[in-house]
Amino acid sequence: MPESPTLADVHAAAGVIAGRVHRTPMLTSATLAERCGVPVWLKAELFQRTGSFKPRGAFNRVRALTAEERDRGAITISAGNHAQALAVAARDEGVDALVFMPADASPAKVAATRGYGATVDLESADTMEALERMRAVAAESGRVIVHPYDDPLVVAGQGTVGLEIAEDAPDAGTVVVPIGGGGLIAGIATAMKGLRADARVIGVEPELSAAMRTAMDTGGPIPAVPGPTIADALRSPVAGTIALEVCSRLVDDVVLVSDEEIREGMRFLYERAKLACEPGAAVGVAALLSGRLDVRGSAGLVLVISGGNIAPQLAAEILAG
Repeated sequence: MPESPTLADVHAAAGVIAGRVHRTPMLTSATLAERCGVPVWLKAELFQRTGSFKPRGAFNRVRALTAEERDRGAITISAGNHAQALAVAARDEGVDALVFMPADASPAKVAATRGYGATVDLESADTMEALERMRAVAAESGRVIVHPYDDPLVVAGQGTVGLEIAEDAPDAGTVVVPIGGGGLIAGIATAMKGLRADARVIGVEPELSAAMRTAMDTGGPIPAVPGPTIADALRSPVAGTIALEVCSRLVDDVVLVSDEEIREGMRFLYERAKLACEPGAAVGVAALLSGRLDVRGSAGLVLVISGGNIAPQLAAEILAG
């Protein structure tokens, strides 16, 4: 099992990716604050390069490649956001990238990944098959796997979100994070708990793709084909081993939300916060609005709005209710 990153690793990642990614804004929400009785901030990672938090980890990993590894090229699996992030990081660093995406991946995310310069393989029926095919091609070709969430350098890069939260919302006591494979929450928990031992970190998953909640309940990652959740960015076939180790040690809870609750959260963010996020980024707001989060007594709440990559047609359908 890869070793979980430390707070020092997250600080080191911040130096590596400085100037290559954006420092995203921290917004306030008076409406959400009134509803839950505590200050609420929205960490707007949808304004990151490529439209999600993912370039933080991708740049940290790609920049660590040796000259020989760069010549071999990079390879990954992704439903879309990590695909775009690796494509951009590889392009900027002069590395060839091959991405395996499931056949039902968002056409908008596929087009963006190709537009950033990566080669995309869409021959897999689902994410589990894409994962297996990626591993086989990596073994045969020698390409270096830049895993979307089960790599300590990727997790450390995602943890820089936590460093920014700690600096920009020093009074916040609880951070709520979307979970797919778990790299983002593992990185944020490493940063937040390392800086503030009393901070609470809570993850949110779709009911139809609850890889981390299942892994924490059973004591180990169980591969499965995730259901057809509207939150495509959070469809993971299995919880990451690093993420599971970190979440078991540092994350206070993982709650589940329904697809309809996710839709309501997305509509709220669009209508009241003017944030055009993707469904997976709205799960924290969904959990808050549905009452699945108990934030009573918290000094303040940060909701990580993880991305904004959604096809206009799907966005219009959701917003129309």
